[in-house]
Amino acid sequence: MNTLKDYHDFIARKGKLVDGVGFDLHGEWPSLFPHQRKALEFACNKGRTACFLDTGLGKSRVEAAAAWEFMQATGKPSLILTPLAVAQQMRRECEAIGVEARVIRENDEVWSGVNIANYERLPKINCAKFGGVVLDESSILKAFTGTTKRALVDAFSQTPYRLAATATPAPNDHMEIGQHSEFLGIMPGPEMLSRWFISDQTTMGGYRLKGHAVNNFWSWVATWARAASLPSDLGGEDAGFVLPPLKYTVHMVRADVTEDVPEGMLFRIPDQSATAIHKEKRLTLEARVAQSAKLANETTEPVIVWCETNDESAKLAKAIPDAIEVHGSMTLDAKEKALDAFTFGEKRVIVTKPKLAGFGLNWQHATRVVFASISHSYEQHYQAVRRAWRFGQKKPVNAHIVIADTESQIWSNVSRKAADHDKMKRAMSEAMVRAQSEDVVLRRAYTRTPTITLPSWITGEN
Repeated sequence: MNTLKDYHDFIARKGKLVDGVGFDLHGEWPSLFPHQRKALEFACNKGRTACFLDTGLGKSRVEAAAAWEFMQATGKPSLILTPLAVAQQMRRECEAIGVEARVIRENDEVWSGVNIANYERLPKINCAKFGGVVLDESSILKAFTGTTKRALVDAFSQTPYRLAATATPAPNDHMEIGQHSEFLGIMPGPEMLSRWFISDQTTMGGYRLKGHAVNNFWSWVATWARAASLPSDLGGEDAGFVLPPLKYTVHMVRADVTEDVPEGMLFRIPDQSATAIHKEKRLTLEARVAQSAKLANETTEPVIVWCETNDESAKLAKAIPDAIEVHGSMTLDAKEKALDAFTFGEKRVIVTKPKLAGFGLNWQHATRVVFASISHSYEQHYQAVRRAWRFGQKKPVNAHIVIADTESQIWSNVSRKAADHDKMKRAMSEAMVRAQSEDVVLRRAYTRTPTITLPSWITGEN
C-alpha cells in the first residue's frame, strides 16, 4: 500500500455492494396486491432477497409467485420449505394465484415445477436439483440447532435464486437478520455485527446498534430486503388490511409463597433464572390449568390454548373435553393430522406450544387465544397471537394471559419487547420508503467518507 490510490482501493473493498443477480418478471400476476407485486419484483430483480412482510400481508402469495418465477428463469424445479402442517396450506395459496405446486416428502417425488416440503423433510431431498428455493417463515430457523442452520446455508449456497420470507424479525435479536444475510450469500452474521453493532452489557451475549449507524444499517438491509407492517410501506393501499382490535386480559393466579421455602427463609422469593421460572411453573401448574380451562370451556367458539411444557399440555387437554393436543413426541403425520383437525373445524379447541404450531398457520376462525403459560420469548408470543389476529380476521381478538403473580416480570419483559418491536418495524419501514424514493438498489455499506490527512509516505508526495 504505497499510494493514496492503493489506500482508497483498500477502503472500497471494505464496502459491500449488494449486487443484483436477478431477472425481470415472466408473469403478469394480476391477482397480487400492489405491495405483494413490489416485493415479488424486488425478489426477482435482485435474485437473493428477504421478504419481511408482517403477518397477514400475503407473504405466501409472494413466495408462490417467486418460486414459479425462479423455475421459469432457471428451467429447473424450485422448492418452498414450510413449517410442519403448512405445506398443504401453501399449496392452496399457490393454486389461488394460478401456480401448480406439489407437496413432496422425499427426493423421488420431486417434479419439474414448484415443489413444497416441510423443513423436517430436507434430509430426504437432493437440494442440488433446484434452481430456486423459498424459506417460508424463515425465522423458524432460530428454533433449529446450529447444525441444521449450517446445513441449510450449505445446502443452498450454490442455488441461483433464494427468497427468505418471514414477518418482521424479533426485536433485540439482530442476529436473525444476520442469519438471513448469510443464507442469502450477502454477508456473514459475525461480519454484520462487527460493522454496525457493539456488545450490549445489559443483555448477556446481546448486541445493539451503534447510535450513528442506525440509518446506515437499515439502508443496507433495504438493499436486499423488503419490509412492511402495512401495504402503504411499499406504496400500496391499507384499506382492508387494518386489523380489528386486539384486547389483552391478564389473569393473575396467586402463588403460595409459603410452599417449598428455602431453609432459613420465611417465604419463597423467586428470581428470574431459568431454574426459578421452571420451579414457579411447576408450583402454579394446577391453578394456571384450571383458569385456562375455564376460559376455554366457557364459550362454544374455537379457542387456541398455548402452553410451554408437556405436563401443562396433558393436563389442559384433559380439562378441556373437546380439545385436541399437539405435542412434540407425536409423529410428523400425527401432528399434521391433529393441526388440520383444528384448522378445518373438526375440533373446537387446540392445545399446543408456540414452538410447535406458532408459525405459518392461518387460524382466523378463532377469536379467543389463551396463554396458559408464557416465556421470555416475545417472538414466539407474537407469532402465536398472529395465528388468529391476521389478515382475514373480521372480529376483535381476545388474548388471555394466565400467569402467577410471581411471574409478573416475564409479562413485563414481553411487553417491553413489544415496544421494541414496534420501534424496529418503524425503522425498517422508513428504510424501505427511503430505498424506494431514492430508487437505489445498489448501495455501499459505508457512505460516510471523513476527511483524512495522510502522511507523505502514503501519498507519495515530497
